[in-house]
Amino acid sequence: MTGGIRFVMGGEVVTVAHGDPIETVLQWLRATGRVGTKEGCAEGDCGACTVVIGEADGDAIRYRAVNACIQFLPTLDGKQLITVEDLKGPDGALHPAQRAMVDCHASQCGFCTPGFVMSLFALYRSSELPDRAGLCDTLAGNLCRCTGYQPILEAAERMYDGGRADRFAAAEPKTAALLRSIRRGGTLSVEGAGTRFFAPRDLAALARLAAEYPDAWLLAGGTDIGLWVTKQHRRPKTVIYLGEVAELKRVAEADGVLEIGAGAPYTEVLPMVAGHYPGFGRLIHRLGSVQIRNAGTLGGNVANGSPIGDGMPALIAFGAEIVLQKGGSTRALALEDFYLGYRETALAPGEFVRAVRLDLPRPGARYATWKVSKRFDQDISAVAAGFALDLDGGRVAGFRAAYGGMAAIPKRATHLEQALTGQPWTLEAVTAALPALDRDFQLLTDMRASGAYRARIARNLVLRFYLQSTGQAGAEGVAAHG
Repeated sequence: MTGGIRFVMGGEVVTVAHGDPIETVLQWLRATGRVGTKEGCAEGDCGACTVVIGEADGDAIRYRAVNACIQFLPTLDGKQLITVEDLKGPDGALHPAQRAMVDCHASQCGFCTPGFVMSLFALYRSSELPDRAGLCDTLAGNLCRCTGYQPILEAAERMYDGGRADRFAAAEPKTAALLRSIRRGGTLSVEGAGTRFFAPRDLAALARLAAEYPDAWLLAGGTDIGLWVTKQHRRPKTVIYLGEVAELKRVAEADGVLEIGAGAPYTEVLPMVAGHYPGFGRLIHRLGSVQIRNAGTLGGNVANGSPIGDGMPALIAFGAEIVLQKGGSTRALALEDFYLGYRETALAPGEFVRAVRLDLPRPGARYATWKVSKRFDQDISAVAAGFALDLDGGRVAGFRAAYGGMAAIPKRATHLEQALTGQPWTLEAVTAALPALDRDFQLLTDMRASGAYRARIARNLVLRFYLQSTGQAGAEGVAAHG
């Protein structure tokens, strides 16, 4: 390496001055003897590799659980890394999360246990005891093959019995000072094993690097790129990490527009999106586990160009645009015009996604988005859909529908839209318009669903939107404003 990665672990600053920039945190931990962190899937699904990242927030620390198996080691620079080995006290006393797991007999074969403990630790340090649904959400990214979930949930509740004043809380001022001492003022640059890794800290530096290395992998959360390495065994020449660019991490609301920086993780995006588009918020909850939402970004989901990205159908239906930057120049593009073909986008060489812009809901308009998958949590959608409806005196003044998973790109169902525009918003009119969907997509058949199944689901989701928008079903997924 031409530089060194510095992070805090075990109360000390650790410097890694040699190695492979795309070595994962999991690989490094196990190679250096911290083998409590396990590899189960190497793709961020099972949670056996869960570790906790700490970042300074004044004299306090913000903790988040992530999957070490798809997190590259240089992304730790300037942060705190906490593994299961760190939890016990100097006298060997167990942390409340560990003690509760023991007391509730919540470990069976034990392979998944360290990951569960780390997810519980992150929750313990971050919030008061949530309700049962919140606990289930916290643990949705941790799989137990022994089916021991009930005692694990009981342990999650019991760990709060003595309050939250653990030794990590007492050490936060010292830890924050250590983190400030290693905070980097400029771009991190490391090189090894034939790969260059850059982590710029501002947009200007990012733009220069993107122009100099137009074929670089632009890394945000790593929830997709990590799998290129661990599963496809691909090797980049250059990686540019977006996670330290402050401007890309902003989520702001102004002048009726919600602007989401391309580097903002879902965890930061979710509260503001859900406040305006509740159905979209529920979809983000299902997009991935807490570990995935703590790392993955909406900007990465959009830039990826995958036809099965959950976020794009809603964003397209709701009229979102993206801001692209190359050098010092920016341009705005409707998201529906960004996708040109399978994993082919309108990005020019050296250009990157800077932000996603979404207008706040229009008064009186109705919105919905859903995904259909084999599992409720932690699954890729067979079909995802987004809808936006404006009515004028009971007739359709404007209707937008977009789907993902149906064809090579996420796109609007323009024939369906045309068939409904100007029509009365009645079950008869909606049903009569459904055959238009057959002209909108060249349907995919793959391991997730057949083309015939996708066609039926696409129609049924339109009917579901009609029923819920007219109050004939539950309100889930629909937000009426006015």
